[in-house]
Amino acid sequence: MIVATKTLAVVPSLLAGDLSRLGEQLDQVKAAGCHWISVDVMDGHFVPNLSFGPDFVKLAKKKGFCVDTHLMVTNPLQVAPWFVEAGTDILTAHIEAVEEPVAALKKIKSLGVKAGMAVKPKTPVDGLIGCLAECDLALVMTVEPGFGGQKFMADMMPKVAALRAAIDAKNLECWIQVDGGVNAVNIAQCAAAGADSLVAGSAVFAAKDPAAAFRELELKARAAFKPQQQP
Repeated sequence: MIVATKTLAVVPSLLAGDLSRLGEQLDQVKAAGCHWISVDVMDGHFVPNLSFGPDFVKLAKKKGFCVDTHLMVTNPLQVAPWFVEAGTDILTAHIEAVEEPVAALKKIKSLGVKAGMAVKPKTPVDGLIGCLAECDLALVMTVEPGFGGQKFMADMMPKVAALRAAIDAKNLECWIQVDGGVNAVNIAQCAAAGADSLVAGSAVFAAKDPAAAFRELELKARAAFKPQQQP
């Protein structure tokens, strides 16, 4: 299993990739130093869109990336084994889609992968804070999940700060991820709030030069991330 190293990371999302040349785009960002890719899975029910299946995990794995699969589906624990079999390294479910978050995280871990839990913008962060001890990754959505290219919601930053305070207070090994509308204008704000895993879709793959875009985002995020938060 390839697992992302515990340093701040910009994580390009395949949702914004060009399906006709995903392999080429993955090669570009890998050459720029990227090691972690996000694969969004949507079922048309939990969110109003349909997207990737296990084959996209396989593609990213063949390219040598750590793969983070974000399950925006109604039945995450039922479909989780498909993506584990495909080779995902981190599997993130939504707290809104599970009855018992702690039990769900333990179930995901029992499959042999890292486990994450996500919250939508309208969901309070308290439930996520309550299950951090079992989390390898805590995800704050900074757009309403479903479609790429949406406007970043800056009012989600207090959730990130609350997670950072809780994780640091207990010295937990847990990523704080933000996903949705992250770009060169706001990525520093996310990192300053305490996020150390920053998913960027259009800001990378819709750029004329994805490699250069990735490097710019990484530099801005690293400059803003507080030294005391570095592992």
